[in-house]
Amino acid sequence: MLSKDDAQTILKKVLSFSTTDECEATLNGSTGGNVRSARNSISTAGAAENVSLSVQARFGKRSGLATCNEFDEASLRRCVQRAEEIARLAPESPEYVPLLGPQTYLTSPGSFAARTAAITPDYRAEQIGASMALCDQKKLSSAGFFNDSAGFVAKRNSKGLEAYQQRSSVDFSITVRTADGTGSGYAIANYTDLAKFDAARLTRVAADKAASSVNAKAIEPGKYTVILEPAAAVDLLSNMMGAMDARNADEGRSFLSKKGGGNKKGEKVFDERVTIFSDPTNPDVPDLTFSGDGRPQQQVTWVEKGVVKNLYTSRFWAQKSGVPDIPPPGGWIMAGGTQSTADLIKSTAKGILVTRLYYIRAVDPQTLLYTGLTRDGTFYIENGAIKFPVKNFRFNESPVIMLNNLEALGKPVRLGGNLVPPLKIRDFTFTSLSDAV
Repeated sequence: MLSKDDAQTILKKVLSFSTTDECEATLNGSTGGNVRSARNSISTAGAAENVSLSVQARFGKRSGLATCNEFDEASLRRCVQRAEEIARLAPESPEYVPLLGPQTYLTSPGSFAARTAAITPDYRAEQIGASMALCDQKKLSSAGFFNDSAGFVAKRNSKGLEAYQQRSSVDFSITVRTADGTGSGYAIANYTDLAKFDAARLTRVAADKAASSVNAKAIEPGKYTVILEPAAAVDLLSNMMGAMDARNADEGRSFLSKKGGGNKKGEKVFDERVTIFSDPTNPDVPDLTFSGDGRPQQQVTWVEKGVVKNLYTSRFWAQKSGVPDIPPPGGWIMAGGTQSTADLIKSTAKGILVTRLYYIRAVDPQTLLYTGLTRDGTFYIENGAIKFPVKNFRFNESPVIMLNNLEALGKPVRLGGNLVPPLKIRDFTFTSLSDAV
């Protein structure tokens, strides 16, 4: 974990070796560890620590990139020379834009937690141990993964840009099965600060789902009202956010493309209750305040009351098209309500509760149609209560259609660096049954 001063000292030295028209150097450092369990036993454990340097050298519109992870003067100089050799051999880029000059960035002190950076192997073992012990007591079998990391990113270029930020994260996922393998449950969480983490609590959630999902009944596929828990909603929503690129839309390759050209920015595309934004300073999902190319990450509204407000773009496309130069977000926040998943269940006359979606694959990029499977706990709801577990389904659905069939949103929770609410959706399409649990 290099300090800002130490990192920038290295980067200044790297730039001093450059003979190119433009040069940019980036340091990425990380330290962390992990523990993996299977069948209530630790199967692997590890730790990793690394600092790497990448150097981008430019002669006019030609660029080359080289990396290294040794920091003596000879290695640094050789890395710069290698980048320059590659640049001389490279063709000119038709989408060249000059490197950025000095930038002003927001501050996001919450992106790094000292407690997370101080995690020890003993702590990892204790957390996984508590998880496994709980499953042993209940005669259930578990497979878990705990991973923590802390690190920094530092950037500097020959035009005067300078950036530095620390970050940390804790990730945990757990799958729990009944002894006969017919019931399965799942829980997942990630945090910046270790203080919010509790492996035993998450394991209890997965264990309860596993015990409740045995003797699942087969019901006919079709269109159902569903409640997607955040772990079920996050992947479809992330795929949608990843498709909000202005160039793809302008060139007719996106769900946001307009017939005859252009994009749907400013148009109502979703239910009016849908609002999605990003904010790298949000205390629940703090993020880097600069993008990979050095552009500032700002507070950006992507969808407001169903209307598409902004699309992200490359610097080249922003300049060519004369549109706002907005980088893609690191994470996103979907506004929700105050209801829990349990509250959404109580308000449902008939429907299906989905814990998780799996093996999601694109069917049609222009409509964002996806197919995949439910797993690890799927339940039938009747008169505001869970009545029985059901066999898993294959689904065919688009998050665009899904967010136009919205009935209710619950309270958002953090998943994958995003804030994701549970969603109640009508007419969600299940196409066939799956025998997997």
